[in-house]
Amino acid sequence: MKLKSLNIFKQVAPSISSPSRNGDNNDVTENLHKQSEDNKVLRKDTDKHKVEELVRKSNRKITSISSVVPWSLFPNTIEVEESRVTFIFRQFFAFQSHSVDIRDITNVFIESGFLFAKLQVVSRTFIQNDIKIDFLKKKEALQVKKIIEGLRTFAYNDIDTSNYKIGDLITKLDELHKD
Repeated sequence: MKLKSLNIFKQVAPSISSPSRNGDNNDVTENLHKQSEDNKVLRKDTDKHKVEELVRKSNRKITSISSVVPWSLFPNTIEVEESRVTFIFRQFFAFQSHSVDIRDITNVFIESGFLFAKLQVVSRTFIQNDIKIDFLKKKEALQVKKIIEGLRTFAYNDIDTSNYKIGDLITKLDELHKD
């Protein structure tokens, strides 16, 4: 077996090192180098486009509501963006911020009283599993609930919401979740 493979090598080796083959090898090497450079440029353009798309899709604030001041000395805030909901809890000289991805929200509840509402968002990733903000205006809380539920539905169905203007998006979300 060793003798046979040695004979094959002796037959192939001269053709690899022959001058006519080296010219072909240089052409192949140049073509591979050019393709590699073209791929790098294409990859750079693709990455740049992806980053532009991510920036375009991220951080578009749809709505924001805060708890009512007299009952809450330091008003807490809910900011709804296309891809996440941010809860800001204010305290004396401090605040905490919790962001939850729309896809990670499992439920949205409203507890409504005579004057105010409490919005509760249940997340599959948050340690405490739910986030509550009290003393919200009832109408605003219901609107935020509709928007979050609509965004969850859009995210579940892989609908790109960045193609809509904010006003049009809110209208579509209202149509989707009419009471």
